[in-house]
Amino acid sequence: MDPGLAIRPQPAARAALRDALPDWLPVVAGMLVLYVPTFYRLFTGLWATEEQAHGPIILLLALWLMYRQWPAMLARADGQPSTAGWPVLGVGLLAYILGRSQGIIAFEIASFILLLAAVLMLKCGRGALRVQWFAFFFMAFMVPLPGPLVGMLTMPMKMAVSWATEHLLYAAGYPIARSGVILQVGQYQLLVADACAGLQTLLTLEALGLFYLNVVRHSSAFRNVALALLIIPISFTANVIRVITLSLVTYYLGDAAGQGFLHGFAGMVLFITALLLIIGVDAFLQWFVRWRNS
Repeated sequence: MDPGLAIRPQPAARAALRDALPDWLPVVAGMLVLYVPTFYRLFTGLWATEEQAHGPIILLLALWLMYRQWPAMLARADGQPSTAGWPVLGVGLLAYILGRSQGIIAFEIASFILLLAAVLMLKCGRGALRVQWFAFFFMAFMVPLPGPLVGMLTMPMKMAVSWATEHLLYAAGYPIARSGVILQVGQYQLLVADACAGLQTLLTLEALGLFYLNVVRHSSAFRNVALALLIIPISFTANVIRVITLSLVTYYLGDAAGQGFLHGFAGMVLFITALLLIIGVDAFLQWFVRWRNS
């Protein structure tokens, strides 16, 4: 992708959207009719849970990416509708019907992505979709994974986070013991929940890292690949820091504080820590690339 087309002044994006608005109003109206009930159910249900709270963040960031790329998309679009959009539209409508009628929210979210891609191909051609590919890939992180897969992969991750938390706090002199994923800190017991160290958290942080890579747009392939791979240990480290934070809050302030407002604050600690680690590792990789090329 041409960086010159990818990064355009915001006024250009606003002007391009304003010019295209009359042509896109029927499409927007149709999507609203279909998906306002879906997103209402998400905001009051699945996305209100701690495990899936990243959903609206992913959606807003993906829409911002599409807005940011709109001038580049119009520049690359050939104006010829792509016939490949029709089968994508058919699959998207089928997924919507199945998801809506059977209450399968993953199908409804997937249908939103597919229908958006189909509309883009039918109105602007494949070139437009190629420009916006990352926004659609990024939206895929909204789709919840199957429960059995999440359960199978989450337990080993929780065990690893619990083990690391126990050893770090014990080395720091705190009275801590562990039984599986249950931590005994002083007189308090803490269960390391899925939201604290689960697969969904890892995927959310991976999405955050990929979003960061897309925004900064490094020219070094080594730097991009290395940072994308290092997001996995960064995610594990951020999860450990979150559980340590919760353990210390509970130890010093009591169980009510640990499970109340400060538990939600620990979630902010997780993402702030992960973002700072990503930026710090990226700065180190930048120094390493310069040192290697000097």
